Amino acid sequence: MDFIKKTLAENLTGPAHNLASGSDAFDLKTDVPDLSGKVALVTGGSEGIGFGCTHTLLTHNISKLFVLSVRAEKLDEALDAVEAELGKKARDAIVWKQCDLSDWEKTANVANEIAKETDRLDIVINVAARGIMTRQLAETNGTDLHMAANHIGHVVLTSHLLPLLKKTAIAGNIVRIVNFASNLHEQTPKETQFASVEELNRDYGPQQQYARSKLATLLYSKYLSRHLTPENPGILANAVHPGIVDTAQTNEHIHEAYPLLGYGMSVGMKAFRKDQFEGCVSAMYAATVAEKSGLYICPPKIIEQGSDKANDPELAERLMKLTKEVVDEKTGASKKGCPLKMY
Repeated sequence: MDFIKKTLAENLTGPAHNLASGSDAFDLKTDVPDLSGKVALVTGGSEGIGFGCTHTLLTHNISKLFVLSVRAEKLDEALDAVEAELGKKARDAIVWKQCDLSDWEKTANVANEIAKETDRLDIVINVAARGIMTRQLAETNGTDLHMAANHIGHVVLTSHLLPLLKKTAIAGNIVRIVNFASNLHEQTPKETQFASVEELNRDYGPQQQYARSKLATLLYSKYLSRHLTPENPGILANAVHPGIVDTAQTNEHIHEAYPLLGYGMSVGMKAFRKDQFEGCVSAMYAATVAEKSGLYICPPKIIEQGSDKANDPELAERLMKLTKEVVDEKTGASKKGCPLKMY
């Protein structure tokens, strides 16, 4: 029965969302601490779950918030909503950067811009992602778009921000990196080894393509916990599952992959899906309160183990080795004398 309650709380809205209790419970209004003086970054922070994170951080007085997204029109909607509810001060705290995470050179440039515009960075929440959609290749590097944006783009961004994150931690602050995974990582193709670019670009179908990228996100978090945190104990890296959330992915994008069957999600499941604030609860715990690194946190703050692959350190090492090789090759970073540094 406890397992059923936790599964419902982790994934669904309504009474199910509130089934977690005690040490598994977390409330955005009462449990997120005051964030005055802190600086945060949210990718995909202008809509969906990302906006849930943005709104929550601003509600709790974050001093400066970098929001990264592709489309300016979504930002305008978000800014108007923030000012209408939280006031002009909250709106002015947002610094928007246009960023397509599948374009790694531009992503690196955005990270470098941010490092010049703030002397600290306490929170990084990597939300933005390509959802359950058909396989495509990134225009700038020819890599599977799910992996290019969901995993590799966030690695490039986070890696280029590491000097700033370390500086913030050395000053005596707790720095928290949050990567959005998904319980769908358990549907990663069994043959996944992260052994080659050819494997990365293989077409497994929409759901498994997405699942594999979310496994990569989870493995990256554990990789950082093993390599970054021991030398920098003030930096914590964790992965989260948001639940089944009412977003553009579940309402619109699902039909790109499944024109008819997608209605089972967009219409049939609509009443059961978490809203954008319920969907960001696990992330806000990880971003503001968590004291351990290397966790996989499900809503509200239920610690899960994840799949066997998610706990395979050798698989994580191969993934990150391949990630570095692909980025260095596609961007020419090594030839320029600035190969990607992972931790």
